[in-house]
Amino acid sequence: MDRELYENHLTILRSELIMALGCTEPIAIAYAAAKARQILGEMPETCTVHCSGNIVKNVMGVTVPNSGGLKGIDVAATLGIVGGDPEMELAVLESVTTEDQKKVRELLDKGFCTCKLIENVATLYIVVELAAGEHTALVEIQKTHKNITRMEKDGVSLLEQTATPEEVVQKTGNRELLTVENIIEFAGEVKIEDIEPILSPQIECNMAICREGLENPYGAEVGRILLDGNDHPTVGLKARAYAAAGSDARMNGCPMPVVINSGSGNQGITVSVPVVIYAQEWNVGREKLLRAWWSPI
Repeated sequence: MDRELYENHLTILRSELIMALGCTEPIAIAYAAAKARQILGEMPETCTVHCSGNIVKNVMGVTVPNSGGLKGIDVAATLGIVGGDPEMELAVLESVTTEDQKKVRELLDKGFCTCKLIENVATLYIVVELAAGEHTALVEIQKTHKNITRMEKDGVSLLEQTATPEEVVQKTGNRELLTVENIIEFAGEVKIEDIEPILSPQIECNMAICREGLENPYGAEVGRILLDGNDHPTVGLKARAYAAAGSDARMNGCPMPVVINSGSGNQGITVSVPVVIYAQEWNVGREKLLRAWWSPI
Protein backbone atom coordinates (compact mmCIF):
# COMPACT_ATOMS: atom_id res chain seq x y z
CA MET A 1 0.00 0.00 0.00
CA ASP A 2 1.14 3.53 -0.73
CA ARG A 3 3.02 4.78 2.35
CA GLU A 4 1.21 8.12 2.46
CA LEU A 5 -2.17 6.38 2.45
CA TYR A 6 -0.98 3.89 5.07
CA GLU A 7 0.13 6.62 7.48
CA ASN A 8 -3.03 8.60 6.78
CA HIS A 9 -5.18 5.64 7.85
CA LEU A 10 -3.21 5.27 11.10
CA THR A 11 -3.49 9.00 11.81
CA ILE A 12 -7.26 8.90 11.35
CA LEU A 13 -7.57 5.92 13.69
CA ARG A 14 -5.46 7.62 16.38
CA SER A 15 -7.48 10.84 16.15
CA GLU A 16 -10.89 9.14 16.14
CA LEU A 17 -10.48 6.38 18.72
CA ILE A 18 -10.14 8.36 21.92
CA MET A 19 -11.17 7.63 25.50
CA ALA A 20 -14.23 9.28 27.04
CA LEU A 21 -16.01 8.84 30.36
CA GLY A 22 -19.79 8.97 30.07
CA CYS A 23 -21.94 10.65 27.42
CA THR A 24 -19.67 12.95 25.42
CA GLU A 25 -21.88 16.07 25.59
CA PRO A 26 -21.87 16.55 29.40
CA ILE A 27 -18.24 15.46 29.41
CA ALA A 28 -17.38 18.20 26.90
CA ILE A 29 -19.05 20.71 29.23
CA ALA A 30 -17.10 19.34 32.20
CA TYR A 31 -13.88 19.54 30.19
CA ALA A 32 -14.51 23.18 29.22
CA ALA A 33 -15.37 24.04 32.82
CA ALA A 34 -12.30 22.29 34.25
CA LYS A 35 -10.10 24.06 31.71
CA ALA A 36 -11.66 27.43 32.60
CA ARG A 37 -11.07 26.74 36.31
CA GLN A 38 -7.42 25.95 35.51
CA ILE A 39 -7.08 29.25 33.63
CA LEU A 40 -8.78 31.25 36.39
CA GLY A 41 -6.36 29.82 38.94
CA GLU A 42 -8.81 29.89 41.83
CA MET A 43 -12.26 28.67 42.79
CA PRO A 44 -14.83 30.78 40.91
CA GLU A 45 -17.71 32.55 42.58
CA THR A 46 -20.02 32.16 39.59
CA CYS A 47 -20.27 29.99 36.49
CA THR A 48 -22.28 30.62 33.32
CA VAL A 49 -22.60 28.00 30.59
CA HIS A 50 -23.85 28.88 27.09
CA CYS A 51 -24.85 25.87 24.94
CA SER A 52 -26.36 25.17 21.54
CA GLY A 53 -29.78 23.57 21.43
CA ASN A 54 -28.34 20.20 20.44
CA ILE A 55 -26.08 20.15 23.49
CA VAL A 56 -29.00 21.08 25.75
CA LYS A 57 -31.08 18.26 24.26
CA ASN A 58 -28.34 15.64 24.58
CA VAL A 59 -27.41 16.53 28.15
CA MET A 60 -30.91 16.68 29.64
CA GLY A 61 -31.61 12.95 29.77
CA VAL A 62 -28.27 11.42 30.75
CA THR A 63 -26.57 10.93 34.09
CA VAL A 64 -23.22 12.64 34.54
CA PRO A 65 -20.59 10.02 35.54
CA ASN A 66 -19.14 10.24 39.05
CA SER A 67 -21.87 12.73 40.00
CA GLY A 68 -23.75 10.49 42.38
CA GLY A 69 -26.65 10.06 39.97
CA LEU A 70 -27.20 13.71 38.98
CA LYS A 71 -28.16 15.08 35.55
CA GLY A 72 -27.85 18.43 33.84
CA ILE A 73 -25.60 21.06 32.31
CA ASP A 74 -25.04 22.73 35.67
CA VAL A 75 -24.03 19.39 37.21
CA ALA A 76 -21.48 18.65 34.46
CA ALA A 77 -19.94 22.14 34.62
CA THR A 78 -19.81 22.31 38.41
CA LEU A 79 -18.36 18.82 38.73
CA GLY A 80 -15.67 19.72 36.18
CA ILE A 81 -14.79 22.84 38.15
CA VAL A 82 -14.70 21.16 41.55
CA GLY A 83 -13.06 17.83 40.79
CA GLY A 84 -12.20 17.64 37.10
CA ASP A 85 -8.73 17.20 35.65
CA PRO A 86 -8.52 19.02 32.29
CA GLU A 87 -5.34 17.16 31.38
CA MET A 88 -7.49 14.02 31.11
CA GLU A 89 -9.60 15.70 28.40
CA LEU A 90 -12.74 13.57 27.80
CA ALA A 91 -11.92 11.46 30.86
CA VAL A 92 -11.95 14.69 32.86
CA LEU A 93 -14.26 13.37 35.61
CA GLU A 94 -12.25 10.26 36.38
CA SER A 95 -10.56 12.05 39.31
CA VAL A 96 -13.80 13.11 41.08
CA THR A 97 -14.12 12.06 44.72
CA THR A 98 -17.09 11.68 47.08
CA GLU A 99 -16.03 14.94 48.74
CA ASP A 100 -16.19 16.64 45.34
CA GLN A 101 -19.72 15.29 44.86
CA LYS A 102 -20.77 16.75 48.20
CA LYS A 103 -19.28 20.14 47.32
CA VAL A 104 -21.06 20.11 43.96
CA ARG A 105 -24.44 19.53 45.60
CA GLU A 106 -23.82 22.46 47.95
CA LEU A 107 -22.91 24.76 45.07
CA LEU A 108 -25.92 23.67 43.02
CA ASP A 109 -28.23 24.43 45.95
CA LYS A 110 -26.77 27.97 46.07
CA GLY A 111 -27.39 28.59 42.35
CA PHE A 112 -23.68 28.68 41.54
CA CYS A 113 -24.15 27.81 37.85
CA THR A 114 -26.39 29.52 35.30
CA CYS A 115 -27.21 27.83 31.98
CA LYS A 116 -28.21 29.69 28.82
CA LEU A 117 -29.26 28.64 25.33
CA ILE A 118 -27.33 30.26 22.50
CA GLU A 119 -28.72 30.17 18.96
CA ASN A 120 -27.29 30.44 15.44
CA VAL A 121 -24.07 28.65 16.36
CA ALA A 122 -22.49 25.29 15.53
CA THR A 123 -24.52 22.20 16.46
CA LEU A 124 -21.87 21.41 19.06
CA TYR A 125 -21.15 24.69 20.84
CA ILE A 126 -20.21 25.32 24.47
CA VAL A 127 -18.93 28.42 26.27
CA VAL A 128 -18.07 28.37 29.98
CA GLU A 129 -17.50 31.69 31.73
CA LEU A 130 -16.16 31.86 35.29
CA ALA A 131 -15.70 34.82 37.61
CA ALA A 132 -13.92 35.32 40.93
CA GLY A 133 -13.70 38.89 42.21
CA GLU A 134 -12.29 41.03 39.39
CA HIS A 135 -10.93 38.05 37.47
CA THR A 136 -12.66 36.08 34.73
CA ALA A 137 -11.92 33.04 32.55
CA LEU A 138 -13.61 31.78 29.39
CA VAL A 139 -13.35 28.58 27.36
CA GLU A 140 -15.19 27.91 24.10
CA ILE A 141 -15.57 24.51 22.41
CA GLN A 142 -16.98 24.06 18.91
CA LYS A 143 -17.75 21.29 16.40
CA THR A 144 -15.96 18.43 18.21
CA HIS A 145 -16.02 17.58 21.89
CA LYS A 146 -12.52 18.67 22.86
CA ASN A 147 -11.90 21.28 20.16
CA ILE A 148 -11.13 24.40 22.21
CA THR A 149 -11.46 27.42 19.92
CA ARG A 150 -11.16 30.21 22.49
CA MET A 151 -9.48 30.61 25.88
CA GLU A 152 -9.38 33.91 27.75
CA LYS A 153 -8.33 35.24 31.13
CA ASP A 154 -9.56 38.70 32.11
CA GLY A 155 -10.58 39.24 28.49
CA VAL A 156 -7.12 38.47 27.09
CA SER A 157 -6.79 35.60 24.61
CA LEU A 158 -4.54 32.74 25.69
CA LEU A 159 -5.06 30.55 22.67
CA GLU A 160 -2.20 30.30 20.24
CA GLN A 161 -2.77 31.07 16.58
CA THR A 162 -5.38 28.78 15.04
CA ALA A 163 -3.88 25.84 13.20
CA THR A 164 -3.88 26.00 9.41
CA PRO A 165 -5.95 23.46 7.42
CA GLU A 166 -2.69 21.72 6.52
CA GLU A 167 -1.71 21.41 10.18
CA VAL A 168 -5.15 20.04 11.06
CA VAL A 169 -4.87 17.39 8.34
CA GLN A 170 -1.39 16.46 9.53
CA LYS A 171 -2.70 15.95 13.06
CA THR A 172 -6.03 14.24 12.35
CA GLY A 173 -5.65 12.76 8.85
CA ASN A 174 -7.29 13.49 5.52
CA ARG A 175 -10.71 11.81 5.27
CA GLU A 176 -10.98 12.76 1.59
CA LEU A 177 -8.34 10.15 0.76
CA LEU A 178 -10.50 7.32 2.13
CA THR A 179 -12.19 4.90 -0.26
CA VAL A 180 -13.78 1.53 0.39
CA GLU A 181 -11.04 -0.03 -1.74
CA ASN A 182 -8.11 1.45 0.17
CA ILE A 183 -9.76 0.83 3.55
CA ILE A 184 -10.00 -2.89 2.71
CA GLU A 185 -6.45 -2.83 1.38
CA PHE A 186 -5.23 -1.21 4.60
CA ALA A 187 -7.08 -3.73 6.77
CA GLY A 188 -5.43 -6.59 4.94
CA GLU A 189 -1.91 -5.18 4.88
CA VAL A 190 -1.51 -3.15 8.07
CA LYS A 191 1.13 -4.37 10.50
CA ILE A 192 -0.50 -5.73 13.62
CA GLU A 193 2.01 -3.93 15.83
CA ASP A 194 0.82 -0.64 14.31
CA ILE A 195 -2.85 -1.12 15.15
CA GLU A 196 -2.67 -3.23 18.33
CA PRO A 197 -2.09 -0.22 20.66
CA ILE A 198 -4.86 1.74 18.91
CA LEU A 199 -7.56 -0.95 18.82
CA SER A 200 -6.87 -2.92 22.02
CA PRO A 201 -8.18 -0.19 24.38
CA GLN A 202 -11.39 -0.01 22.34
CA ILE A 203 -11.91 -3.76 22.57
CA GLU A 204 -11.11 -3.95 26.29
CA CYS A 205 -12.93 -0.83 27.50
CA ASN A 206 -16.04 -1.20 25.36
CA MET A 207 -16.49 -4.87 26.18
CA ALA A 208 -16.00 -4.13 29.88
CA ILE A 209 -18.79 -1.55 30.02
CA CYS A 210 -21.08 -3.87 28.04
CA ARG A 211 -20.52 -6.64 30.58
CA GLU A 212 -21.20 -4.10 33.33
CA GLY A 213 -24.47 -3.16 31.63
CA LEU A 214 -25.55 -6.79 31.46
CA GLU A 215 -24.65 -7.50 35.07
CA ASN A 216 -26.37 -4.45 36.59
CA PRO A 217 -29.68 -2.59 36.07
CA TYR A 218 -28.79 0.52 34.09
CA GLY A 219 -31.40 2.60 32.26
CA ALA A 220 -33.96 0.70 30.20
CA GLU A 221 -32.00 -2.57 30.63
CA VAL A 222 -32.46 -3.38 26.94
CA GLY A 223 -29.54 -5.81 26.80
CA ARG A 224 -30.65 -7.68 29.91
CA ILE A 225 -34.20 -7.95 28.58
CA LEU A 226 -33.00 -9.33 25.24
CA LEU A 227 -31.09 -12.12 26.97
CA ASP A 228 -33.53 -12.74 29.81
CA GLY A 229 -34.58 -16.40 29.84
CA ASN A 230 -32.70 -17.14 26.62
CA ASP A 231 -30.18 -19.86 27.41
CA HIS A 232 -28.98 -20.19 23.82
CA PRO A 233 -29.05 -16.74 22.19
CA THR A 234 -27.99 -16.45 18.57
CA VAL A 235 -24.76 -14.60 17.93
CA GLY A 236 -26.75 -11.76 16.37
CA LEU A 237 -28.97 -11.41 19.43
CA LYS A 238 -25.96 -11.56 21.72
CA ALA A 239 -24.21 -8.82 19.72
CA ARG A 240 -27.28 -6.56 19.96
CA ALA A 241 -27.70 -7.24 23.67
CA TYR A 242 -24.09 -6.43 24.54
CA ALA A 243 -24.09 -3.20 22.53
CA ALA A 244 -27.41 -2.07 24.02
CA ALA A 245 -26.23 -2.86 27.55
CA GLY A 246 -23.06 -0.83 27.08
CA SER A 247 -25.06 2.13 25.80
CA ASP A 248 -27.53 1.94 28.69
CA ALA A 249 -24.67 1.86 31.18
CA ARG A 250 -22.76 4.85 29.82
CA MET A 251 -25.88 6.98 29.35
CA ASN A 252 -26.88 6.33 32.94
CA GLY A 253 -23.69 7.44 34.62
CA CYS A 254 -21.54 4.31 34.70
CA PRO A 255 -18.05 5.61 35.59
CA MET A 256 -16.26 3.35 33.12
CA PRO A 257 -14.49 4.71 30.02
CA VAL A 258 -15.48 4.04 26.42
CA VAL A 259 -13.37 4.49 23.31
CA ILE A 260 -15.49 6.67 21.04
CA ASN A 261 -15.81 6.77 17.27
CA SER A 262 -16.67 9.91 15.27
CA GLY A 263 -17.20 11.76 18.54
CA SER A 264 -19.77 9.30 19.90
CA GLY A 265 -19.45 6.69 22.61
CA ASN A 266 -22.52 4.82 21.40
CA GLN A 267 -21.04 4.70 17.91
CA GLY A 268 -17.77 3.51 19.40
CA ILE A 269 -19.61 0.64 21.05
CA THR A 270 -21.71 -0.13 17.96
CA VAL A 271 -18.78 -0.43 15.55
CA SER A 272 -16.59 -2.51 17.87
CA VAL A 273 -18.57 -4.75 20.23
CA PRO A 274 -20.58 -6.76 17.65
CA VAL A 275 -17.33 -7.51 15.79
CA VAL A 276 -15.80 -8.82 19.04
CA ILE A 277 -18.88 -10.93 19.81
CA TYR A 278 -18.80 -12.53 16.34
CA ALA A 279 -15.06 -13.14 16.67
CA GLN A 280 -15.59 -14.91 20.00
CA GLU A 281 -18.46 -17.00 18.62
CA TRP A 282 -16.43 -18.12 15.62
CA ASN A 283 -13.18 -18.58 17.57
CA VAL A 284 -11.47 -16.01 15.36
CA GLY A 285 -7.83 -15.31 16.22
CA ARG A 286 -6.54 -12.01 17.54
CA GLU A 287 -5.00 -10.91 14.24
CA LYS A 288 -8.16 -11.48 12.25
CA LEU A 289 -10.19 -9.67 14.90
CA LEU A 290 -7.93 -6.64 14.68
CA ARG A 291 -8.06 -6.58 10.91
CA ALA A 292 -11.84 -7.22 11.00
CA TRP A 293 -12.27 -6.74 7.28
CA TRP A 294 -13.75 -10.15 6.55
CA SER A 295 -17.44 -10.30 5.50
CA PRO A 296 -19.89 -10.85 8.38
CA ILE A 297 -22.87 -13.17 8.07
